[in-house]
Amino acid sequence: MPLPPALMLQGTGSSVGKSLIVAGLCRLYSQRGMNVRPFKPQNMSNNAAVAVDGGEIGRAQALQARAAGTPTSVHMNPVLLKPEAGGGSQIIVQGSRRHSLSAREYIKKKSQLMTPVLQSLELLGTQADLIIAEGAGSPAEINLRTGDIANMGFAIATGLPVVLIGDIDRGGVIASLVGTHEVLDPGDREMVRGFIINKFRGDISLFDDGIREIQNRTGWPCLGIVPYFNEASHLPLEDSADLTNALMSNGSHRHTRTRQTVKIAVPRLPRIANFDDLDPLRLEPSVELSLVESGEPLPGDSDLILIAGSKSTIDDLEALRTNGWDIDILAHHRRYGMVLGICGGYQMLGRTIDDPGGLEGPARTCNGLGLLDVVTSMQGQKQVRLVEAEHSQTGLNVTGYEIHLGHTSGTDCARPMFNIAGRQEGSISKDGLVMGTQLHGIFASDEFRSAFLKQFGSAGRSYFAYENEIDSTLDQLAEHLQKHLDVDLILEIAAQKINASNA
Repeated sequence: MPLPPALMLQGTGSSVGKSLIVAGLCRLYSQRGMNVRPFKPQNMSNNAAVAVDGGEIGRAQALQARAAGTPTSVHMNPVLLKPEAGGGSQIIVQGSRRHSLSAREYIKKKSQLMTPVLQSLELLGTQADLIIAEGAGSPAEINLRTGDIANMGFAIATGLPVVLIGDIDRGGVIASLVGTHEVLDPGDREMVRGFIINKFRGDISLFDDGIREIQNRTGWPCLGIVPYFNEASHLPLEDSADLTNALMSNGSHRHTRTRQTVKIAVPRLPRIANFDDLDPLRLEPSVELSLVESGEPLPGDSDLILIAGSKSTIDDLEALRTNGWDIDILAHHRRYGMVLGICGGYQMLGRTIDDPGGLEGPARTCNGLGLLDVVTSMQGQKQVRLVEAEHSQTGLNVTGYEIHLGHTSGTDCARPMFNIAGRQEGSISKDGLVMGTQLHGIFASDEFRSAFLKQFGSAGRSYFAYENEIDSTLDQLAEHLQKHLDVDLILEIAAQKINASNA
């Protein structure tokens, strides 16, 4: 079946802003009444989302689907690589865990995944007026070209025209674009139909000579220069490095902080996962959230220590101990401070974690922090589902999701943090100071977040509407791109499927 108009945005490197521009274009074209679908053939991230049709996709594709006004689907990101301890990755294909492979093993087998990638693309094509695909890393990594499904290999196989994005903020954008042109083989080079300069600061006219140089050396037209979009930090972040930058800037929202600030410390574990749990908290005016780096102590004046999710729970627990954070957490608890663990963080708070089948690394058993009277066994099927839950202490409803291996049980489970359709979920310690849950996304609920923070002295009901903030920011992003890109020419390019045999 022929595809609708479609194009692929690739970058001269990682973190050039591909995901953000795809999200903005999805919102912009959907505002024009088009049925838009985002697509990323291969993503690598431990920040996953649960799709409406079941299964895992990259968090960025979930945001892009929201921007397009369409339900999430596993077919929007048919191959998701979730890095594990030891250099390998868990391979998620069309939403489901297939196996774990080392980087070398994956390189040998990745070409086999082109079939499900093309199947997913074809399915989305039956639903859409426009598909906006996103590459991964850079096509200039020609050492990875053989068997490629993420960039030019995919573009050639589908005939999708490519728009290349360069990041001027990191410097060397002329060299990165011209250099990419030079290293691509002629067939791949022919797929590129234009370029975008992203993250520009200052007077755009000062780069006129730079644009001419790039155009003269590549023959590619410039489709626009996009000024730095400061509000990007209001959106869910895809990479933990983005989270660090957002917190360091201390300008991630435009609200005035209250006097009663809740201080939350989060140890940055090596395999931190699903850290979108932190997004509503870092944007909340009444919260001061700190991501504590390796080698630094957890702040002694914290109101709450939050241990986030982990892709490799036992390895991250060992890293937590290596940094001395276990001592800080236990001392915090002795001072009657509160501790919350989410997913892997919840499992670390228990008495033991047992991985008899080596699902997250070598088969082993590890002692937890012992702050909750529960034990976790890594066995059985991976739980991946959207849930509606009721908070046991307030009766407030929250919408969240589960992505976890293993089963947690024990005495403290008799004091659940949530109830899900008659099923008790999570644990609360006897003294009420330690809590754990497998549910992600709970702080996106404004009412629950406000009630949760109030116990630390936060000033009543939050006036920050998190979900509204996301949609407002996506609207601003679409307006930003409308102003600075030739969006009509981009649509024309999307309609020009390229015959790969002539490319």
